[in-house]
Amino acid sequence: MELIIHYINIFLHLDLYLSSIIQQYGFWTHLILFCIIFCETGLVVTPFLPGDSLLFATGTFAARGTLELPVVLALLSVAAIAGDTINYWFGFLVGPKMLERKKIRWVKKEYLDRTHQFYEKYGGKTIILARFIPIIRTFAPFVAGIGTMAYSRFLLYNIMGGMFWVVAMTLLGFFFGNIPIVKKNFSFVIVVIIVISVFPAVIEAFRQQRQTH
Repeated sequence: MELIIHYINIFLHLDLYLSSIIQQYGFWTHLILFCIIFCETGLVVTPFLPGDSLLFATGTFAARGTLELPVVLALLSVAAIAGDTINYWFGFLVGPKMLERKKIRWVKKEYLDRTHQFYEKYGGKTIILARFIPIIRTFAPFVAGIGTMAYSRFLLYNIMGGMFWVVAMTLLGFFFGNIPIVKKNFSFVIVVIIVISVFPAVIEAFRQQRQTH
């Protein structure tokens, strides 16, 4: 319970934690951000890591001059693309065997089902759309790998989606994160970003539930 509370606290005060990291590690913060984005997109066991909110906060600090915007955009785009690539190949090479032997208990079946539903509706575009939806963002490339989606096709969507996601969310923070009302209510803005991010998934799940009844 304490771990969950601490996790929520980090999300709500992401600006304070990121500020502390920047003060302690300086330029190496860019590498820390790279690792977080890479793990959030590349490892099916870490869908709980911050994605949209972290990019927004990163853009906010880049506008203050404490992070280098060109470095952030380039490095985190590589992290997002590389993460999805690793996730795809993990799903392609290992996923089917793990599912068959039921050795994938730490991955909730509902996440896989929800992601599969997105593929059914949007096809390959899911790789791009999923970038803006927590949980599904992490499982989309994994499911693409399990479903043996052609890698050349996956790579195209991966590059487009990864770059668009990082640039859009980071620049959103860069241009709007330091507006006085946003800066004063940063925790509330982070909550709004999370709610907006998960809203499409909630609507889709609601529609699927209605169709099954």
